[in-house]
Amino acid sequence: MTDPRTRRARLVGANLCALAAGSAVAVLAPVPVLARIPLAALAGTLGYLAGTWLAGRAVVLVRRVRTAPTGRLVHDLARLAPGTPAAGGKASALARLVQAGFRVPAGVVVLPDAFDAGGLSPAGARELARALRRLGAGPFAVRSSAAAEDSASASFAGALATELDVPATAVADAAVRVHRSGAAPRVRAYAEAQGVEAHQPVAVVVQRMVAAQRAGVLFTADPLTGDLDTMVGDVVEGLGEALVSGSADATPFRFHRPDGAYTGPAALAPVAARLHAAAHDIEACFGGVAQDIEWAVAADRVWILQARPVTSMRGWDPVTAERNDTLTGTCLWSATNLSEANPEPQTPLTVSVVRHQQDNGGPSMKVRGREMAGYVGGRPYANLSVQVSARGPKAAADPRAAYRQVAGLWGDLPDDVPLPVLPLTKADWQDEGLPLLATLVRLQWHRLRLPRFLATSREESARLAARVAAASTGAELAALWRDAVFPASLRAFWAVIAATDDRLDPLEEELRRLVGADDAAALLANVAGLCGGLESLGPAAGLQEVLAGRLSREDYLAAFGHRGHNEVELAWPRPAEDPAWLDRALASAATGADVGRLRAGRAAAFEAARDRLRTGHPEKARDVERRLGRRARRAALRERVRSESVRWTGVGRGFALRAGVLLGIGDDVFFHTLPELLDALDGTGRAPDVAARRAVVQRQRDLPQLPLFIVGRFDPYAWAADPCRRGDAFVAGRPLPPPPEGDERLVTGAAGSVGVAQGRVRRLDSIEDADQLLPGEVLVTPLTNIGWTPVFPRAGAIVTDLGAPLSHAAIVARELGIPAVVGCGDATARLATGDLVRVDGGRGTVEVL
Repeated sequence: MTDPRTRRARLVGANLCALAAGSAVAVLAPVPVLARIPLAALAGTLGYLAGTWLAGRAVVLVRRVRTAPTGRLVHDLARLAPGTPAAGGKASALARLVQAGFRVPAGVVVLPDAFDAGGLSPAGARELARALRRLGAGPFAVRSSAAAEDSASASFAGALATELDVPATAVADAAVRVHRSGAAPRVRAYAEAQGVEAHQPVAVVVQRMVAAQRAGVLFTADPLTGDLDTMVGDVVEGLGEALVSGSADATPFRFHRPDGAYTGPAALAPVAARLHAAAHDIEACFGGVAQDIEWAVAADRVWILQARPVTSMRGWDPVTAERNDTLTGTCLWSATNLSEANPEPQTPLTVSVVRHQQDNGGPSMKVRGREMAGYVGGRPYANLSVQVSARGPKAAADPRAAYRQVAGLWGDLPDDVPLPVLPLTKADWQDEGLPLLATLVRLQWHRLRLPRFLATSREESARLAARVAAASTGAELAALWRDAVFPASLRAFWAVIAATDDRLDPLEEELRRLVGADDAAALLANVAGLCGGLESLGPAAGLQEVLAGRLSREDYLAAFGHRGHNEVELAWPRPAEDPAWLDRALASAATGADVGRLRAGRAAAFEAARDRLRTGHPEKARDVERRLGRRARRAALRERVRSESVRWTGVGRGFALRAGVLLGIGDDVFFHTLPELLDALDGTGRAPDVAARRAVVQRQRDLPQLPLFIVGRFDPYAWAADPCRRGDAFVAGRPLPPPPEGDERLVTGAAGSVGVAQGRVRRLDSIEDADQLLPGEVLVTPLTNIGWTPVFPRAGAIVTDLGAPLSHAAIVARELGIPAVVGCGDATARLATGDLVRVDGGRGTVEVL
């Protein structure tokens, strides 16, 4: 994200470079005059992008040069180096604001090392005296800045001391008293309750006092509801201390975002627009995290006194390592397709590794600091508000139209579920453009490297896994992670995203209109035939190849032994780790229909439909066949890349298991976060409360399947306890009515695979129960993924709660010619084992007979 100073520098640099590049081409290009016009426009655009980047880098370099040297005990806020931990949370935030160009009272921070048992050390006293001479006569505000103060984890509001209106002669004594307040019992108790270090080294911030005419607080989002479209605040006459202490009545006010429409007292109106703009930019300066801002107005100027994260909108609990990203602001979240690859709540290590990848060079779609990927109840969710907002101002104006472009991935959004977009200004769009463009360029680079990734993945992952297993010390293993395992996992992550295409493919709808639903389904259900195989069919087809003696057991395990129903989870044992797993899988496969016969049936249906297409529509047949081939190749590539990326997840699991051995903690390793684990390997840090984290993960596993769509603040445990809950959607603050009453004998969902089948239901809640499915029964389950593929040949039809037309159940069922209805939402709640049903995959219905 950016700030006012960087934004101005980028604007100037971009326009200068655009002017220079465009003018140079217009004057010097050795082409006809008319041809120079488009070339000059293109050169100007490229110059604009280059100037934006160069100006941003120049600002970073200037700030680095201006940073004060290390070793000092007292630092000017304007020159405090970023990431100086001893400065504490408050001083670091104020320094960031000062250096970004916000109007903040001049001040310094006195580091904890400036104090000794008797108060200020002689060196600390000398440096503070020099700093006070530079700041002027005062009076001053002397405030605490503990290590975790004003952080996302803890505010320490009121726990540490603050002294105001302090004359210059009394600042040293006041600084000592504020520093010593860190030893108070209330501070220790608060720190322990928040899961941060109980002993908090306290730095001290000394700033000029502002002679405020009025002051107050402003939250950049509603702290009670998480509404991002509203800023709420309170204002009092005089100093803001009266508001904080409760000694004066405050007057509320609010802003609408992003236009800044103001509602509040007339006395604040003259500076309202400037206050709104400053708050909006401050939030951007801190990565889009909602801020609790203390401000003051003096001489018709808005001063920023403090900014810290809104603690009620914290999506992370450092004690339990539990994430709930719905708390960070009102957005639309969906797990429709993500649940397939992540069928169970993930352990803290798995969650933190994914977050670490996103924050350190991995594929990350961020808009105004908000990441598209999040977690709720231990399960991955996608922030669709981010995805829609990233499509630009037109998408923000009509978000449902933009959503329809990606509905194939996430499913149809119920009409009574809102789609919030992020409150972005025109300047925000300009700021976001270059990072999003850089992400797209990097994605294209990784697309070009996909063939190399596929060619080398198996051998390279095996070699690195062997190096991990041979590591003999914690330090060696930690270095191996940083130098080899993490970079390789990052490349695999990029490969998966690069191979994924979320564009709406109109081919299916066009074929339905051209040749009818049945022939359209037949033409679309031969991906494996058109591309020479489909990875998701491999585990089932491979088992029958082993049974027939055409594939060795060793080759089968090498090809598919890393795949399974919970393959993204680091704590999940790979099938190849269990010597008896293949025997059980072969015994199960022997009872199902022959995959080759099923595929031959689909190939014959495809050829018949293709012949009818060529006969009935010869003018369009060639184009349709070309597009079918391209669609099949994309699908095959996506699945091959996914399979190889899972090998690298296995390398990550090997790293975790080795760490557990070297640290002597066994599978407790999976209840550490990645930073905690690396600290432990390096011999630093403290052990987490593993028992508490195990209890949280178990509590998450006891939850029912969470809603497909979530809007706003969501408590999964309160939702699970509500007997009137809806399984398809949840909207905070607005109880959704029950679904329209229809035929109670009819369950509806999305058309997954055409065909009609009648049979008895076998409802399975877990893949561990898959051996209960008898040939010809209708499989009803919350979701399926590649771990279920060997079970499919036994099913007469497939019905799932989760999923969309591009989900695993739909794709594999189509390839095998098995009728399927996906994304029903409540199939497992309404259908019971033994029910006689008719499944119509083309209509997306399940009728109880």
